[in-house]
Amino acid sequence: MKILVAGDFCPTERLKPIVESGDYHSIFCEVEPIIKSADYSIVNYECPAVLGNYPPIEKCGPNLSSSPKGIEAIKYAGFNIATLANNHIMDFGTQGLMDTVSLCSQYNIDTVGVGKNLEDASKILYKRKDGETLAIINCCEHEFSIAGNDSAGANPLNPIQQYYKIKEAKQSADYVLVIVHGGHEMYQLPSLRMVDTYRFFIDAGADAVVNHHQHCFSGYEFYNGKPIIYGLGNFCFDSSYRNSIWNEGYLTIIDFCKNIINIHAIPYIQNNENVGLQVVNNRVSFDRKISDLNGIINDKQLLQDKQNTYYKSSANCIRIKLEPYTSRIIKGLRIRHLIPSVLSQKKLVEILNMINCESHRDKLLQTLHNN
Repeated sequence: MKILVAGDFCPTERLKPIVESGDYHSIFCEVEPIIKSADYSIVNYECPAVLGNYPPIEKCGPNLSSSPKGIEAIKYAGFNIATLANNHIMDFGTQGLMDTVSLCSQYNIDTVGVGKNLEDASKILYKRKDGETLAIINCCEHEFSIAGNDSAGANPLNPIQQYYKIKEAKQSADYVLVIVHGGHEMYQLPSLRMVDTYRFFIDAGADAVVNHHQHCFSGYEFYNGKPIIYGLGNFCFDSSYRNSIWNEGYLTIIDFCKNIINIHAIPYIQNNENVGLQVVNNRVSFDRKISDLNGIINDKQLLQDKQNTYYKSSANCIRIKLEPYTSRIIKGLRIRHLIPSVLSQKKLVEILNMINCESHRDKLLQTLHNN
């Protein structure tokens, strides 16, 4: 059974008018045959496809959406399944989510990772081909899209709950694929937590784990003979980040067999000078970069060192987020150390304790949610 998995699709900026015009061939012509060659092809739909003029939810970051043409576009490209557990799927509320699910159904595209409540969102998708069954589990890290016991949204990353879902899936499926939306944006390596979590999913019985969200590709490893892909990069997602790692990604084909599981990465450039996807035929540079990333992933100390360096470079931005300053000018002055911090060392220690201690963190999160 050959399964193709792609990263994030979101018809923004220069891509939007082309999608609205229906000129899908100009976007997908180089990858369409590859997508349609698999038994099942999966893409992450990184925004709701809305039918009405709904108000955006209150959140950090942009509220993304598409028209129904976005769903029509991924159908044209050859995708059979849309993973919807991501940090933007609730950007226009419950109705935006339900519109997306309904539109996918109209175009005969299966969905996974969302639902009218937490129980519904965590359901496993089963697909059967030539006498074999694939189970797909889709979840995402906690941001503004997570389902609750009585509220619609995405299936949250929760290793304990995913453990039980993997065990459930193994009862009925030949292969179990876990797809996670998470990681640090514009950072080409997984965190140590991600490595531990995804290896745990393999230990629990998953046959492959695939991650996306970071807006750049990462490496992969085979853990106990099973592939873990730590980042596919954007599939088709236009942005002002041109000529950067934002525009580089790869499709992965996972070949599930009884005795061995193989993967094949197909690199491309997306929405750089030209709008759309261009397959990279001379892949020397890509293969070298993947080899470098894989080497770091398989060296725990080196991965730790890289993570420490990345976190150190991000520390000032994180501290600014904790400050009560709201004006862009005031924030700029604080970043340049031209005005003092209002967070004393004692206050930082208190914040650290609230976040580090599970019981304190539970209370903190509930307080912030109810604010």
